[in-house]
Amino acid sequence: MRSAIVMLSLSVIGGRAQSAMGQTLPADVGPGRIAWFDLTTTDLPRSKDFYGQLFGWTFTSVQGTDQAVEIVAYGTPMGTLRVADGTISVFNGVVYVQVTDVLASCQKAKALGGVVAPGFPFNLPGGIGAIGLVVDPGGHPIGLYSRTPLAAGRPPAQ
Repeated sequence: MRSAIVMLSLSVIGGRAQSAMGQTLPADVGPGRIAWFDLTTTDLPRSKDFYGQLFGWTFTSVQGTDQAVEIVAYGTPMGTLRVADGTISVFNGVVYVQVTDVLASCQKAKALGGVVAPGFPFNLPGGIGAIGLVVDPGGHPIGLYSRTPLAAGRPPAQ
């Protein structure tokens, strides 16, 4: 299971730079940034608060609906947060958000009411960084990616 997550993580996080070990590094889009995506939630205000505090995101209204908002990171629109038609499924997919420090971000997510998935965070092969996986208070999984591997001997965030 863990190797499948690593392979999925490497394929999801795109880019073409080289690490000191010759591994392909994901693009450095900056902390809190990813490609466009949609997140569903059962509690729009709570999700806005969670993601706003965790990543510094802001939100703008989507014309014609009060059931969705546009997600904005550092002035750039990058996705939509919308009310789910039913319950949230763990199979909705995982989007990885770049962070400066995976362990600190996992701990912050936990303090904000999220849950760190068992076995996370961990280093990716070849020194290309580390990933974490948290579940937000609405039940949606979100990945965390840092170009910096975890320091040796640091305890997991769980």
